[in-house]
Amino acid sequence: MICRFDGLPLTHEFVDLGFSPPSNSFLTTAQLNEPEVYYPLRLFVSERTFLVQVDEYKRHDEIFSNDYVYFSSYSSTWLKHSKAYVEMMTERFGYDSKSQIVEIASNDGYLLQYFREKGIPVLGIEPTESTAKAARQKGIESWVEFFGVELAKRMVKEGRSADLLLGNNVLAHVPDINDFVGGLAIALKPDGVITMEFPHLMQLVEFNQFDTIYHEHFSYFSLLTVQIIFRHHGLEIFDVQELPTHGGSLRIFAKQASSVSNPVQSSVQNLINREKAAGIDTLNYYQSFWKSVNHVKNAFLSFLLTAKEAGKTIAAYGAAAKGNTLLNYCGIKTDLIDFVVDANPAKQNKFLPGSHIPVVKEEMLKIRKPDYVVILPWNIKDEIREQLSYIRDWGGQFVTAIPDIFIG
Repeated sequence: MICRFDGLPLTHEFVDLGFSPPSNSFLTTAQLNEPEVYYPLRLFVSERTFLVQVDEYKRHDEIFSNDYVYFSSYSSTWLKHSKAYVEMMTERFGYDSKSQIVEIASNDGYLLQYFREKGIPVLGIEPTESTAKAARQKGIESWVEFFGVELAKRMVKEGRSADLLLGNNVLAHVPDINDFVGGLAIALKPDGVITMEFPHLMQLVEFNQFDTIYHEHFSYFSLLTVQIIFRHHGLEIFDVQELPTHGGSLRIFAKQASSVSNPVQSSVQNLINREKAAGIDTLNYYQSFWKSVNHVKNAFLSFLLTAKEAGKTIAAYGAAAKGNTLLNYCGIKTDLIDFVVDANPAKQNKFLPGSHIPVVKEEMLKIRKPDYVVILPWNIKDEIREQLSYIRDWGGQFVTAIPDIFIG
């Protein structure tokens, strides 16, 4: 494999999760009788930049197609997070009716709607027509495009350079990291601000979050690595915040390296020092991860098998990409989990890729009354437990598998 940043060979393996279909390739009933394509889910780490990455086995324009099924607005926790971000950024940087806010991977307008409510001009860049259509229905201008250097040049030409250029959980999704970050530098105004949120690699390793690895995520980042990539493209990270979202994420703040505004805060070097103290700039840090992964696999399978042998019924909640990685790596199918509930109508009445577990409406929980409900999107487990608290009426219990089995 060739590193997607420096183009040099990669030889050091991070983890091998076998073969699985793309995590958001849900199946219809008719497709259950058709061949299903599986791709390697094997990650490597660069000894030069410590960028963890998977090869592009399935093209990004096939993954993020017009019938993409992930809509951000279905999570109340994520909406709350997004609204708080808008309030914070508006207060800190003073955005108003003369500003231009641009979000990359704007999805269904889940975030830009809050800037728009304040009368601040917004533009969404979103490659999937299904979610862009939902954003337009909220009055949010949305271009159905993949972001990169060429689109950034067009934005400048059309007078749409950004005062704020933001992207939440998109940096990991781009196969050509240089084209993407190079585009950020072009589309940003001289004194503009970039914010990017992405899962923190250090949290992934520390809390064994291997289920956040799937084909949509081409890269996995530490702050150290992102700083190297951004500096290569003339961008400087001037602040960083640690967030609880997605099991532990970073929000970086960046600017043009030539800009004298927004001096670099101590938070940046402090976090890099912590990363280095943990060993993130050594290969040993990465080469023992697989042992923790197998511990989770064995413990989860043991729980499911024991429960089934005891005659218990097991359902799951949240047809999330991370759940599909967990299920497929463990080889779980309908013999162990009967069905999965999801609030998104685009996923209902379909089947999970690989496992072929049916996706149903929430009412099925009240009809079937399962003994256990496995929460697959553990990052919003508190929201789900509150929403489904009624399962305790019949003695039902919640289960999470990451970072260890928890029942209660």
